[in-house]
Amino acid sequence: MPAALKQSPARSEITGLLEEARNRTLLLVTDLSDADLHRQHDPLMSPIIWDIGHIAHFEELWLTRNLEGPIEFSEMPGMYNPFEHPRATRASLPIPPLSQMLDRLNEIRERVLQRLDSIEFDETNPLLARGYVYHMVLQHEYQHNETILQTLQLKQGEPYLPPRRSYRDDSINAGQWNGMVTIPAGRYSIGTDDRSEAYDNERPRHSIQLGAFEIDRSPVTNGDYLQFIADGGYSEPIHWSGAGRKWLAESGAFAPKYWNRDGDAWMSRSMDRIAAVNPDKPVCHVCFHEAEAFAAWAGKRLPTEPEWEVAASWDPVTGSNRIFPWGDTISSAKANVDQLRFDTSPIGSYESNVSPLGCYGMIGDVWEWTSSDFCGYPGFESFPYREYSEEFFGSDYKVLRGGSWATRPGAIRNSFRNWDYPIRRQIFSGFRCVRSL
Repeated sequence: MPAALKQSPARSEITGLLEEARNRTLLLVTDLSDADLHRQHDPLMSPIIWDIGHIAHFEELWLTRNLEGPIEFSEMPGMYNPFEHPRATRASLPIPPLSQMLDRLNEIRERVLQRLDSIEFDETNPLLARGYVYHMVLQHEYQHNETILQTLQLKQGEPYLPPRRSYRDDSINAGQWNGMVTIPAGRYSIGTDDRSEAYDNERPRHSIQLGAFEIDRSPVTNGDYLQFIADGGYSEPIHWSGAGRKWLAESGAFAPKYWNRDGDAWMSRSMDRIAAVNPDKPVCHVCFHEAEAFAAWAGKRLPTEPEWEVAASWDPVTGSNRIFPWGDTISSAKANVDQLRFDTSPIGSYESNVSPLGCYGMIGDVWEWTSSDFCGYPGFESFPYREYSEEFFGSDYKVLRGGSWATRPGAIRNSFRNWDYPIRRQIFSGFRCVRSL
C-alpha cells in the first residue's frame, strides 16, 4: 500500500515496534564496558551512553509530554539536549552508568505504553494521525543506532566485536552491473505527501524538469576507486575543487578512511575485521570532496538529488514513483540494510535491489553523496519542529541518499534525505556518478 494511503497502526503493532527498536539498541552495546560507553572515542561523536540517554528522553518528550499538544519543547531541556551540549563537550557531562540508564529507559517506556493504551489516532491532530509521532520516535532511535555504529567503527582500544553477525552467499557477477543507464529528458515527480512516516524535508511531492542524463548502474566500487588512486587521484589538483584541495591539504588523506597499505596490498577495516580491499564492494567512508574528485577524474559528475531519486524510484510503465526500488514494501532481504552484516556487500549480492530504470543498489550498503545542498522543497512546511530539518537548510550541508548497511529498514526509502558536512568520512558513505547528455 503506498505510504500516502496508510491507515492508523494497531496499538499492538506500535508496542512491538518500540520493543524491537529497543532490543536492537541494547544488542549493539551489550558487551561494551561502562568505560567504553562513557569514552569519547572521537571528537566528532558523542559518548555512546549519551546517545542512549538522548534516545530515552526524546521518547519521553514526544510520547508523553508533547503527545497531544501543545508542543512544549522540540528537544528535552538538560543533559541530553543536542543544542545545549555540542558533541565535543558531552564526555564531561555527569551521565549515569548503563545500569541506571536501563532503569530510566524502562521507566519511560512503561509510561509511554500506559499512554498508548488510551490514545486515539485523531486525524485532526497531525502528530497522532496514522501514528506519525510514534513512527518519528522509532526512526529517531533507528538513526541513533547508525550513529552508535559510526562511533563503534571509530572505537579506541580494542576493536568492536559485533555480538551477532548475519551471513549470506555472496556468489555474484558484479560485472553485469557495469556501465550506465540512460534517463531521458522529461518532467518527473519527486518527494512525497506521506504524513505517516516521512519527515517534513521529504514533502511535498512536486514535479521537476530534468535534462537527459546517464547514471552509473551501480555505486562506484573499490576496484574503480583503486584505479583513481593508482592514477594519482589524490595528488593531481585538477580533479579537486578549491574546497576539496583545502580539505585534502588539511586532512592529509590518501585513500578512503580505514584503508591502509600493507606492502603492495590495500587493506580495509570494518569493525573488528581487517581484510584485503574487495574490488567488487562499493567504496565506503569517502567524503563529498573525494566523491567529487573521482567523478571529475572519470569525466562525470555527482548526481543532483532529483536525478538520484528519479533513477531510484521512477517507474516508466506506471508513470509513478516507487517507495523502494523494488516496490512499496521494505524488506531487509531485498537490500544490505539492518546492520547485522556489519559491512558492505559485493555489487550484485541482492538481485532484487534494482530500480525500474535498471540501477542496482540504490538502497543499502552505502549512503550516496549528491551534488545538492540541503534545502526545503517548494511549499516546504516545518513539522513538527523546525530544528529537525529547517535549522540545517543552506549550503553548509550536502545531501546523501539511499541508506547504508548500518541503516535500519524503518529509516530509509527512496525519498529519504540525509545530510552532512562535505568533509565527513566517518559516515558509511559512497557514491555513483552521472553524465549529462
